[in-house]
Amino acid sequence: MSTTPLATSSDIALNLALSLISASVAPVLLLDGDLSVVAASQSFLETFDIGTDRVAGVKMADLGGGEWNTPSLWALLKATAYGQAAIPAYEMDLASPSGSRRLVLNAQRLVYGDGQGVRLLLSIQDVTEQRDRAQQKDDLIRDKAVLIEEMRHRIANSLQIIASILLQGVRKLSSDESRDYLRDAHQRIMSVAAVQRQLSGAELGDVDLRDYLTDLCRSIGDSMIRDHDRLTLSATIDDTLVSSGKAVSLGLIVTELLINAIKHAFPRQRPGRITLDYRAQGEGWTLTVRDDGVGLPPDPSIAKPGLGAGIIRALAQQLGAVIVITDAEPGVRVSIVCAPPPLHTS
Repeated sequence: MSTTPLATSSDIALNLALSLISASVAPVLLLDGDLSVVAASQSFLETFDIGTDRVAGVKMADLGGGEWNTPSLWALLKATAYGQAAIPAYEMDLASPSGSRRLVLNAQRLVYGDGQGVRLLLSIQDVTEQRDRAQQKDDLIRDKAVLIEEMRHRIANSLQIIASILLQGVRKLSSDESRDYLRDAHQRIMSVAAVQRQLSGAELGDVDLRDYLTDLCRSIGDSMIRDHDRLTLSATIDDTLVSSGKAVSLGLIVTELLINAIKHAFPRQRPGRITLDYRAQGEGWTLTVRDDGVGLPPDPSIAKPGLGAGIIRALAQQLGAVIVITDAEPGVRVSIVCAPPPLHTS
């Protein structure tokens, strides 16, 4: 009477591993402790162009044209087989006759309890296309940053040229009113150039409003205030981040308001103070420029609106904000207020 030998636990485990590899749609290898191939998935053979008749019992380092013979990978696999290391996600470049590939390898040590040694289950993911796409994206972002920076410099230079031409035209005019108008236009163009200069060092994307407006105030104060003991300019801005487009609009508004206060609020060398404040409240925000100068004229009808007022009004409308002008007693308080959107209740 013949008997059929019972399968050992190691046989069962090995058969299970072989079945999993056979059914795998991903490149997978089963290696022994000497890093020879026990089994390979069909996907591995097809992906790396290796014939089925040259796999079983072959050292992994000898597969293909020897491209797998990488000392660093060999050392890691050996250490993993001995239980001294692990490979959760090892990236390597595989240089084969068909070209270079970027691979991510994961190795799992399998231990059998009957002394028949260890096995390594090695899965391989080809991430060449993903890395190439990521590199292309990084290259595009870098190229875009260079182009935008070049555009900013060109705009600033163009504004300087236009401002110089306007200033030359002022000297040729005989009408005081025309000269004043051109001087105002020149000053506004220079303010736009100042905003461009402040943004030229900012990173793409969101702008730190505190640093941006603080530097802008310092630049305006240094260029327009001769005696800083007589007239001071300070800024208090919260830690808001805004888009570069919004930063440009806010910078132009601040520039116009500060220039107006410096020019008109302190006649005859009157001492005083100008403050800038910006606070965000949820999706709303308030920008305020206050001075303690001579204040609003007794008869508002005599105050002729200038070019700056039109610029501020247009920019505020663009930002969805309203302009609020009040008597600060002493001085004037001008606030640009953007209210948060109303809550919708069902």
